Amino acid sequence: MKHVFLLAFGIGVVAGLRSMTTPAAVTWAAKLGWLKLSASPFGFMGSTVAVVLFSLGAVGELIADKLPQIPKRTAAFPLIARIVFGGLCGACLCASASQSIVIGAICGAIGGVAGAFAGYEIRRRLVINLKMPDTLVALVEDLITIGFAFLFVSG
Repeated sequence: MKHVFLLAFGIGVVAGLRSMTTPAAVTWAAKLGWLKLSASPFGFMGSTVAVVLFSLGAVGELIADKLPQIPKRTAAFPLIARIVFGGLCGACLCASASQSIVIGAICGAIGGVAGAFAGYEIRRRLVINLKMPDTLVALVEDLITIGFAFLFVSG
């Protein structure tokens, strides 16, 4: 079960790409019974209210990410959100596996920072080097993010 710390880091990386996708995936996983959070401090993550709120937030973020006035994910507020949600979701994965939620939160938060900076740089370079529209690269990033989020919460 120690591999759960790698999953916590991975879900943090996903939070670095799209901050709201990770809690949406965790809430769905808890609601569907993939993650056992009801007896943990994160039991609220399996509630219908949490599923709806985080899912709406994720959809909103997927749309907003394509707008030119949205700040870079490495700016202070967006980066803090990625750290917080990466930490929260990392802690949830570890709580479900009866492992240290503190270590899970730390792994998730570190993953959030790594994902934010790596994701920003990879996307920027793809747009420049492949001469592709940013929106197209962002849409591919969305699909990768959603896929990995659900992979990590089901693992």
